Amino acid sequence: MSGCPAAAALAACRQAWEQVLAKAKRAVVFVDAACAESLHWAGGGAGGLLEAGALNVKEFSSFEAGAAGQPKAVFVVSSLLKGRAVDIIRDIVSLSRFQYCVVFTAVSHAVHLLAHGAPGGAEPEGGSQAVFEQFEEKLCQWMGNMNYTAEVRHVPLLLAPVSPHLFVTPAFASLFPVTPQDLARINASRPEKKKFGSLNDLDFSSLPPELQLQIRTLVSGLNSLFECLNVREECFAIGTLSKIIAGDLANYSQAKNRRKTAQNRASVIFIDRTLDLTGAVGHHGDSLAEKILSVLPRLPGHTNDVMVNMVELTALQTKDETCNIIAPGCLAQPNDPAAKALWESLMNLRQKEAVMEVRRHLVEAASRENLPIKMSMGRVTPEQLSLYIKLFKNNSKALRNHCGLLQLVLATIQALKHPQNAKWDSFLAFERLLLQNIGESEIPSVLNQLLPMIKSHNERTANDYASEDFLVLLVYIYSVVGEIKAGKELDKAEGEVKKALVQTLCDEPELSSLLQKITGCESSLQLTFQKATVAVDNIFKSLRDVTRARMHMKQFNSVYVPGSNTCQATYKPLLKQVVEEIFNSDRPDPVDIEHLSAGLTDFLKTGFSMFMKVSRPHPSDHPLLIFYMVGGVTVSEVRMVRDLISAHKPGIQVIVLSSTLLTPLNIPELLFATDHLQPDIGI
Repeated sequence: MSGCPAAAALAACRQAWEQVLAKAKRAVVFVDAACAESLHWAGGGAGGLLEAGALNVKEFSSFEAGAAGQPKAVFVVSSLLKGRAVDIIRDIVSLSRFQYCVVFTAVSHAVHLLAHGAPGGAEPEGGSQAVFEQFEEKLCQWMGNMNYTAEVRHVPLLLAPVSPHLFVTPAFASLFPVTPQDLARINASRPEKKKFGSLNDLDFSSLPPELQLQIRTLVSGLNSLFECLNVREECFAIGTLSKIIAGDLANYSQAKNRRKTAQNRASVIFIDRTLDLTGAVGHHGDSLAEKILSVLPRLPGHTNDVMVNMVELTALQTKDETCNIIAPGCLAQPNDPAAKALWESLMNLRQKEAVMEVRRHLVEAASRENLPIKMSMGRVTPEQLSLYIKLFKNNSKALRNHCGLLQLVLATIQALKHPQNAKWDSFLAFERLLLQNIGESEIPSVLNQLLPMIKSHNERTANDYASEDFLVLLVYIYSVVGEIKAGKELDKAEGEVKKALVQTLCDEPELSSLLQKITGCESSLQLTFQKATVAVDNIFKSLRDVTRARMHMKQFNSVYVPGSNTCQATYKPLLKQVVEEIFNSDRPDPVDIEHLSAGLTDFLKTGFSMFMKVSRPHPSDHPLLIFYMVGGVTVSEVRMVRDLISAHKPGIQVIVLSSTLLTPLNIPELLFATDHLQPDIGI
């Protein structure tokens, strides 16, 4: 790892895709959604495959196939070669006339062994890849001739580089920490004497097999990354699921082998998102990138990018927002240096500075193309940016040269003009008010203030909160207060809010996709009063769980700083507290940051430290700090971590990894409508 670790991580992503591109020549390539998203951020999407000589790029689906004159296929999948993935490959191959098939899986052979029941997923002696070899035989059978060629390979396609210091793992977008309700489900299938007392008692072996495989796949992918970075890491964790993942990485046999020869050192800290949901649903980030990601519609099949309406740059005359004749733009522009630089600015700057940076880039691009631009100073408005954009409209050379940049500018214009943007400020005002009220009164009175704002569809105006918005506010309230006093007063206040929410849900003429997932109903016609009541009751059970998330913490047990005569009450992000603790100049042993050791030597070291002067590993020991946020991270949190570390210890390099990039509406889905214990891994 020469130079910058973040640059080495990006190079690792690209090198992994080079192996796929090398096989793409004269092939039909079938890519699943998670791998497509990784390629989208790492190498520019399908364009990269077509440039490498692919005949066509298709969705990984049983409804697709190769044409008669296409004898070669490449499959790129993020999942195990078991269950659904096998069915789809068989369907595609059976419907085609392939003579040569290459399958790339992002899941290592060791994890395939675990999925097929091998103890601990240990690789057999001699490096034989039995599972892959058996699958090659199956491919030849499906192609109809055992003399045809089949290859199965593992390639680490885990990461999508969103910015130089932020990488997400699209295949794990729904990975979310376990909650007390999940613990109750685990205990339900265990004998009385073997029930777990608390979430902290859970270990890897007590989790359902699907979650075990998902964790081991993640650990194997991270191990591949650390191999490319040539690092020997110390594993730390905050939170139950983080502790299980960090422990599995610390004791993963391939990781132990790598650590014996690795030249560089790093600290890896896993953090459970549930310990601080306030930061994920709050609107205090002051980030233009966060607003764009929150208000624009998702790019189909993606979890971390949005659709940008490109109609403004065409001759198409339409006011229809949903017009889909023109292909949408997006935020990922990995092959366009100017657009990439602007996207980094949107990620790293506050909104006011970011909007000025958008204008500066646009003016420079117009000047370079000799377009008649009139530079105006002062406040940047979406209308002003629209005028500048129109200059490119009839100039095809300028459009081609600056296509990536124009997509980001249009994303900015559309986010600033979006009706949800005006609502953003009202969310922020309400959250600030909540922080003051929580300090002065108990949660029942805070819920009573919320009650008159819950309006059914017919009573709502554009400025009023919709049903989903209330779920976001409720998560904010219950996460920021921490532990609450249960009692009649709370039950009564919650009962009133529940009643109002049930009524609102029943009155919705159409259910959004989030409400469909939460209620289990595809249309409002299916949603009965009883189903709505059950859904709302479950929401409040989850909210009570949220208040207890930090209960076992000694140091990080609150994200709320009460006000005083001189200053207002504030929210103090958990991530900020963690970074400040890591770089505390006194270097005390971190109380809540648990070190996960890799075997007997470390265990003995810890034991001896009780009566000998043996220093225990500390997260600030090493020049590289890697965070993995289990359950997602926001753009403003990544910016905050980087700013804090450069202020505390400028020499330290930082990489933030996360299961997904969060917007406020992601949390109700992950918290209320996701099966945390049995993820859909396709088997």
